[in-house]
Amino acid sequence: MSVRQQEPKAPMPPQSQAPPGAEHEMTPRPRYKAPLYKGSDKLKGQVALITGGDSGIGRAVAVLFAREGADVALVYLPQEQKDAEETRQAIQDEGRKALLLPGDVTRPDFCAEAVERTVRELGKLDVLVNNAAYQMRQDGLQDITDEQLERTFRTNIFGYFYMARAALRHLKEGGAILNTGSIAGLEGNDTLIDYASTKGAIHAFTKSLAKSLAEKKIRVNCVAPGPVWTPFIPMSGSPDKTAEHGKGTPLERPAQPEEVAPAYVFFAAEADSSYISGEILTLLGGKIRAG
Repeated sequence: MSVRQQEPKAPMPPQSQAPPGAEHEMTPRPRYKAPLYKGSDKLKGQVALITGGDSGIGRAVAVLFAREGADVALVYLPQEQKDAEETRQAIQDEGRKALLLPGDVTRPDFCAEAVERTVRELGKLDVLVNNAAYQMRQDGLQDITDEQLERTFRTNIFGYFYMARAALRHLKEGGAILNTGSIAGLEGNDTLIDYASTKGAIHAFTKSLAKSLAEKKIRVNCVAPGPVWTPFIPMSGSPDKTAEHGKGTPLERPAQPEEVAPAYVFFAAEADSSYISGEILTLLGGKIRAG
């Protein structure tokens, strides 16, 4: 008999947080341990660097990468230290090494140093996961301040450029770069205009970089989820919007991070996706998207 995971359905309890958001303060807590997922050494002996690795999707990806045999470096904002320490413990519980790298991906000097420290302390770099992001809902374009616009673009797309540029000094044939996109970057979002714009840029960045690195045999792919239960949600919207997050999907709920993370394993592992590069994979809770 098959075993099914029972994930929380919307509505969630109404809640809000100040940026950058904290996973340990959410109710219910996002699920990241993926109890049904069994590792099979797909990433044995590899080293991965994950931005936004302290919580949400990044945390779940870190845990599954570790379960598949990888050591993991985590980039996160200093304010997210408590979540990062929990993720470090989860990686260590899988029997792998974890390296914490607090800092801001909007700074190219920090991105370069994060990569160099990863290589210095963990020995090499095989997989880069660009996942750090910022979003804040606004009713219209006129409500997006210059400061918000700058922060959203510098975090969500400049940071991806900075990290990939630094990583390419160390990635070898068979290496992989994974980017986190969004359905918002494919379909738009009327209350996340700046965020959706950066996600569209990430999708184009993925395809362009995949073409650029094909001769070097470095694969570049993107996971573009729909609604996911992460600290982003209570941080960026009203308590009522948070409660209804994901309710409009055919599954009537947001994804849990543990449901999204296997897609990153798929793109990271040569065993699964050696012939795949430049793809945008959507995970939409049963929603059908043409094209």
